[in-house]
Amino acid sequence: MSLIDENRIDAGVGLPGPSLAGVEDYVALLKPRVMSLVVFTTLVGLVASPTQIHPVLAAVSLLCIAIGAGASGALNMWWDADIDAVMTRTKNRPVPAGRVTPGEALAFGMTLSVGSVLMLGLVANWLAASLLAFTIFFYVVVYTMWLKRWTPQNIVIGGLAGAMPPMVGWAAAAGSVGLEAAVMVALIFMWTPPHFWALALIKSDDYARAGVPMLPVVAGPDETRRQILLYALALFPLGVAPAFIGLGGVAYLVASVVLGAIFVERAVAVYRHRAGAPARKAAGRLFGFSLIHLTTLFLVLLVEKLLGAPAFTAPIAGWM
Repeated sequence: MSLIDENRIDAGVGLPGPSLAGVEDYVALLKPRVMSLVVFTTLVGLVASPTQIHPVLAAVSLLCIAIGAGASGALNMWWDADIDAVMTRTKNRPVPAGRVTPGEALAFGMTLSVGSVLMLGLVANWLAASLLAFTIFFYVVVYTMWLKRWTPQNIVIGGLAGAMPPMVGWAAAAGSVGLEAAVMVALIFMWTPPHFWALALIKSDDYARAGVPMLPVVAGPDETRRQILLYALALFPLGVAPAFIGLGGVAYLVASVVLGAIFVERAVAVYRHRAGAPARKAAGRLFGFSLIHLTTLFLVLLVEKLLGAPAFTAPIAGWM
């Protein structure tokens, strides 16, 4: 029997029992911090879409996508209760702590998943609903059930699920997807590994204890630092790209260059500091800044769209 299987038994996965859950526990199952980023990037996709829908339909669509993201979180916590039980930062989650039974978490997640997809299809369109269904399936089945436990590339491939919300929002408004939506997805996809690996460097002992093959556990911290730097370098042009495809304006161009340069500088610091407190501090600074980096880029896109700011490429086209 593997360590993961033993942990699943210890965590009570699959075993019936009385529920001690309160409303706050079901809210926690939705992973509200993760959901907030999903909602925000989805909103940017909705607003940036060339086709605007009625504000009420947009709000309901946004709610459906948020619920779908929360459902993914609940199903993730149901399946990962064994891992969560032995990791310091997750052991107090509702399922491993025993406040929500595994069956309740499963039923809650499945109900929200099906309901959110069906409602989005009825309110917006079935392309958006299909993309939401794909996102939930990819996160729960491909990432949580397969990649997370079997390959150190788990967060690289699995990051697609977290990158999809802007495209779902775009499709909800436009009924189609375009290059702009794909670039937003690519930006989040490339951002996810250095963001998460910075945290994994700090929490590598937790992952090792749980038997999760995160990159620092399998390949070592030095290789992880090298990969973080490579991804940071690749992220820089992707961060700037929206300004050159008619999605972002001058403000976005400036913000993306400045924030991208700081991101690379923080990644270089992680690469250089390889032991002790300086290494942990460098990883923590990159992790914290990565959240500011992505949030600010999407915030600038949102503000530019709401204010009707011209795209960066527009004045260039006028000169030609």
